[in-house]
Amino acid sequence: MAASYWESTQRKFWTFTKQQLSLERKKLEESERNLVNMYPLPDRRLVSIYYSHQLSKMARPLGIRQQALATAQVYVRRFYTKVEVRRTNPALVLATALYLACKMEECPQHIRMILAEARHCWDTAFNDISKIGECEFTLISEMNSQLIIHHPYRSLAELQNQFQLTQEENTLAWSIINDHYLTDLPLLHAPHIIAITAMFLAVVLKPTQGGLQVHAAGVTNALQALGNARNAAGQGTQNRVQKLVDWLAESSVDMEAVVECTQELISLYEIWESYTDKTCKDQIAKFVKARGLDK
Repeated sequence: MAASYWESTQRKFWTFTKQQLSLERKKLEESERNLVNMYPLPDRRLVSIYYSHQLSKMARPLGIRQQALATAQVYVRRFYTKVEVRRTNPALVLATALYLACKMEECPQHIRMILAEARHCWDTAFNDISKIGECEFTLISEMNSQLIIHHPYRSLAELQNQFQLTQEENTLAWSIINDHYLTDLPLLHAPHIIAITAMFLAVVLKPTQGGLQVHAAGVTNALQALGNARNAAGQGTQNRVQKLVDWLAESSVDMEAVVECTQELISLYEIWESYTDKTCKDQIAKFVKARGLDK
């Protein structure tokens, strides 16, 4: 593994600005304009939620750990910045991404087990192991063999002791990190920025007072405290929040990036309320079946 994120291929080749990422996707859509118009899809974040649910369904019976699941999600997101989704069978891509991620995270699964879970989760017709082998080659090729992923979980583990997070706060921060894989944030920001955002939100949202469910309204309120950090103010906040706000204000952390991450999460939680599994499933099935991609 690369010694650090700063020397990694993730930072050098797979971290974009919002404008760069938007341009890449626009070019991809323009090159496949007929397909895009013929088979409209829900908002990308809703599709990501659906993919996440499907990956979790495949992973759960096999006891696959969260970091491998997160790596698979990043692989899928990277792949679809290079290849138009309507030219693929997402069931095959997700199964292959999970298979490859397990190998890279040193918790390998037998290809037959991955295939069996994929068929169960997607009710899919593909049953040839060679399909996963071929798709694996394509995935690796499109990602230029740059497969090592640096996740925010390590940064969170290092910071949680420094700020004496409670078990509930740590659990909520971990959950927020899991949620960020449903957005473009893994392609936009460094892992430590994501971890700091998750930790900050966990402390400000005070999970012990309202359970562990994250809501857009609560995250919106957290932005006000984040504004205090940017202004090095915030005299009226609680001691623990104040300690974190002071640390953020005095550190070299990119506060604009933390704010951007927070806003992206707000957007995710808002649109999540309109998510329906059936809509995503039907829209994906439409182009997969019409184009014979499930054979």
